[in-house]
Amino acid sequence: MTREEKSQVIEALTTQLTDGNIIYLADISGLNALDTSNLRRACFKANIKLAVVKNTLLSKAMEKSDKDFGDLPSTLKGNTSLMFSETGNAPAKLIKEFRKKSNKPLLKGAYVEEAIYIGDDQLDSLVNIKSKEEVIGDIITLLQSPAKNVISALQSGGSKLSGILKTLSEKE
Repeated sequence: MTREEKSQVIEALTTQLTDGNIIYLADISGLNALDTSNLRRACFKANIKLAVVKNTLLSKAMEKSDKDFGDLPSTLKGNTSLMFSETGNAPAKLIKEFRKKSNKPLLKGAYVEEAIYIGDDQLDSLVNIKSKEEVIGDIITLLQSPAKNVISALQSGGSKLSGILKTLSEKE
């Protein structure tokens, strides 16, 4: 790879790192061709971009990016695969699901909405992250609940009140 090609790859990686808010680093070494193909297919179905990159090029792209990746560059040893997603927990769920069949891929680290997770032991906490849509749904449910209670109380109270008024008017 020439110096010019390397600089083009670094520029492309820097753009991807700058544009993406959810970035996972995983180790997929040791997977055979069939498992790698299945992983790529699963990533495609889950709308996750998977790319195998050179550690030195990724490290330089992280330095050029305007984001603070903290200790994430320290995980760039051995084989590294990048996973880009729009949903914070989608790659973690995919990794966990894929691990039911084999012990790979291993999670090296993740950058999710400015939070940094390092190590394979963080996989469960990443799976439990709620997506933006799930959080919005929870907030809407919480906001609707008191309004529904007030409306039902007014509706039931109205029928009780009219019943009381009707009874009082019939007594006279």
